[in-house]
Amino acid sequence: MHLRNPKDFWSGIMFAAIGFAFAVIVKVYDYPMGTASRMGPGYFPFVLGLLLGVLGLVILFKSFVADGERVSALAWRPIVWILGAVIVFGLTVKLIGLALAIIVLVMISAFGGHEFKLKEQLIAGVILSIGSIGVFVYGLKLPFPIWPQFLG
Repeated sequence: MHLRNPKDFWSGIMFAAIGFAFAVIVKVYDYPMGTASRMGPGYFPFVLGLLLGVLGLVILFKSFVADGERVSALAWRPIVWILGAVIVFGLTVKLIGLALAIIVLVMISAFGGHEFKLKEQLIAGVILSIGSIGVFVYGLKLPFPIWPQFLG
């Protein structure tokens, strides 16, 4: 067999490895599976892991059948900025509150893109912040501080 689509090949490898790893971890740590009608804590990650693994194998097989693109160079800039933004969010959410931490998250991660427009990023940050507070604090009743502690 000849590899005709390197991008799908590596995507399939990644999906299969991550999916099957989750399924194996569930079994190794002996999470209770339960049944489809009464799911245990291991049921959902096991089934989802198997589905992702099978999807990865399908994509992997497709890479030998259909033509496709070559794998481009790894884009380090977006990876660094977005991963850094998530780390900063995790470190600051309790200190400055959910509202400001999400705005900071959006502002930092925006540097990973091709262009940075301050007004658009601020609007996106405020909208995402309002939506997140509505869903997580008021909807799901998660105990996130909304504002910094010194503001009350």
